[in-house]
Amino acid sequence: NMGRESEEAAKKKPQEEEEESDDDYGPTPAPAPKKKRKVLEFESVFLDHLPSAEMYEKSFMHVGNVTHVRCLPANGYILTASNDGQLKFWKKGKSEVEFVKRFYAHVGPITDMAASPDGAWLCTVGAKDGVLNVFDVVNFDMVNMIKLGFSPSCTEIVSKAGAHKMVVACGSRDGPEIRLFDCKAAGATPIRTMNSHKVHVTRMRYHAGLDAVISTDRKGLIEFWNPETLETPKGVTWKYKSDTDLYELAKHKTTALSIDVSPDGSLFASLCADKFVRVWRCGTGKLFKKIDETAAAAHEGQNDALLKLDPIDFGRRMAVEKDLDSTLEKDLDTAAPNSVFDQSSKLLLFPTHVGIKVMNLVENKIVRIIGKPEASERFLGLSLFQASVSKRGASEGEVDPTLVATSFNKPRFFLFTKRAPDQSSEEGAGRDVFNERPPKELALAGVGTTGSKAVHGKGAVIHTSMGDMTIRLYGEECPKTVENFCTHSRNDYYNGTIIHRVIKSFMIQMGDPLGDGTGGQSIWGGEFEDEFHRNLRHDRPFTVSMANAGPGTNGSQFFITTVPTPWLDNKHTVFGRVVKGMDVVQRIEQTKTGKDDKPNEEIKIVNIKVLHEVPSAK
Repeated sequence: NMGRESEEAAKKKPQEEEEESDDDYGPTPAPAPKKKRKVLEFESVFLDHLPSAEMYEKSFMHVGNVTHVRCLPANGYILTASNDGQLKFWKKGKSEVEFVKRFYAHVGPITDMAASPDGAWLCTVGAKDGVLNVFDVVNFDMVNMIKLGFSPSCTEIVSKAGAHKMVVACGSRDGPEIRLFDCKAAGATPIRTMNSHKVHVTRMRYHAGLDAVISTDRKGLIEFWNPETLETPKGVTWKYKSDTDLYELAKHKTTALSIDVSPDGSLFASLCADKFVRVWRCGTGKLFKKIDETAAAAHEGQNDALLKLDPIDFGRRMAVEKDLDSTLEKDLDTAAPNSVFDQSSKLLLFPTHVGIKVMNLVENKIVRIIGKPEASERFLGLSLFQASVSKRGASEGEVDPTLVATSFNKPRFFLFTKRAPDQSSEEGAGRDVFNERPPKELALAGVGTTGSKAVHGKGAVIHTSMGDMTIRLYGEECPKTVENFCTHSRNDYYNGTIIHRVIKSFMIQMGDPLGDGTGGQSIWGGEFEDEFHRNLRHDRPFTVSMANAGPGTNGSQFFITTVPTPWLDNKHTVFGRVVKGMDVVQRIEQTKTGKDDKPNEEIKIVNIKVLHEVPSAK
C-alpha cells in the first residue's frame, strides 16, 4: 500500500507544482485573434475592365523612338511623343485608333508631357530647345509657345479642371527651382517660384483632390505643396515630414522614375531607380507597399509558374534590363517607365522584364501579366484608356479597355485590348502598322526618315578575304532593314568581322562584331521589328536575310542561303539577293568547319560598299 500511495503522490506532485506555478504567474491572456486575410471584393469585375489579351493587338509608328504616351478618356484622345520632337494626336474609336494630327513640337527630344485633369489642355517641354508648348486638345491647336530661358526637366499642369487660369509648373535641369507659369500668358515671366528642393527636380504630378503637387528630385526627396501658397496642403494629416515616409527614397539613396496618383486620390506610386515599386498613402505620407523588382527577385521568379521564362529568353531579357538601367542612369529625364492605377484604384499596372504586371494591392498578389509573350519588347511608358466602372456595371458593348505602352528604343507604341492580334489579315499586312512608310510630307520637308529613298542604297558589294559578293537590296519592301544594313556598312561597322557560321546545303552567316553569333545591334541601339513582304521569300538560293533570336529581334547579323529554305518565310526578313559572286558564296560554303559550324580558317569581311544604282548581274 505504501508503494501504491507513493506512486499516486508522485503523479499528483507535478500537477500540484504546475498548478502552483500557474498561480505564481497569474492567468494567461487570451490568444490573439487570427487576422482575417484581406480579400478584394469584385476583383473579377475590375479585371474585366482591363485588357486581357496576352499579346498586343496593334502598333503604330513614329519616325523617332516613342518616349511618352498619354490617354485622355474624357475626350477620347491618345497623345504620343517621340525623341525627334514630334507629337501625334490619335482618336480612340469603339475598337480602333485613328491618326488625327502631327506637330513638330520641339527641336530635339520631348522631355516631358502633361495633361490637365479634364483632358482639355496639354503641355510639352524640350530640354534641348528650352521651350514650353501649350495645346488645346479638342481643337488640335497649339495655343502658346513660351521660351523658358532654361533647360526644363519636367512639367505638370497644376490647376483643377475648368479653372479660369491654367497654371503649368516646370522643373529645371539648371537648378532646384520649380517655376509656375500662366499657360495662356505671353512672355516667360513665372507667376511664382517654388524653392523647397535643393537639387534639380525630376518628376511632378498634380493631385487634384488635395490641390497639391507631389514633386521629387535627383536626391530622392519628395515634397507635397499647394500651387497657390507653395506650402504643405491642408488635406494631409501630418504636420512634420518626419512623421511620414517621404524620406524613403533619400534614405535608400535612390530616385523616382515616375509619380502616378490613383484615381480616388488615396495612393501614389513610384517606379524607382533601385528597381523597387513603392506605393504611399497620400493622406498620411506613409509607405503602403514596396514591391521588389530587382535582378535577384527576377531570378527567384523563374521558380514561379506565372513568371517563368524560357532560360534563353530570360537571359536575353536580363541583358536588355542592364542596357535599360544604364540608359536611365545617364538620362533620368527621358523615356522612363511609369505605373498606372486602374479606375478602381485597387489594381496597379507596371512594366517589368517579364511583361506588364497587374497587382492586386489589397491581397498583395500578381493577378495578370500582359505582354509576356512579346519577347522582343521591353515595355516602359503606360497609359490606360478604361471605360467607367459603375456600380451597376457596364455592358460588354461599352467596354473596350485599352492599355497603350511604349517600348525601350522602339519607334512604335503598342495597344493591348481584349482582342488577340488579327490572324486573318492579308500576308504582308499585320498588327504592326507602317503608317510612316513612305512619309511623303517629311520627304518634301527635307527630313531624312525611315521611308526616304535617299537613306537607302539599291545594292552593295561585300568585299571578303575570299572574294566579292554583289547583292541587290529591296529598300521599298523593307525600308528599315535596308537602312540598318546600309548605315552599318557606311559606318564601317562590318569591317574586319568574320563569317562566323557556315552550314553546307543551307547558308553562310555574318555581321556579328563579336564573331560568335551572340553580338551586334541595330543602328538605333537594341533590336528592331521584322519586315516580311509577300514578294520576298526564301524560295531560291543566294537570298540575303536577317538573322534573329525570335520575332522582332533583328540587330546586325545576316545570312545568305545556298539552297531554297521556304521554312524560314515569315520568320526572317528577306532584304536582298546575290546577283554577282555566287561562286564566292559557294566556295565559302565548302570551307571546313569546327565546333558551332565556325570555319577553321577565318574568312573576313574587308568592307561593304553601298551602291546607289541597282547592280547588274554582268
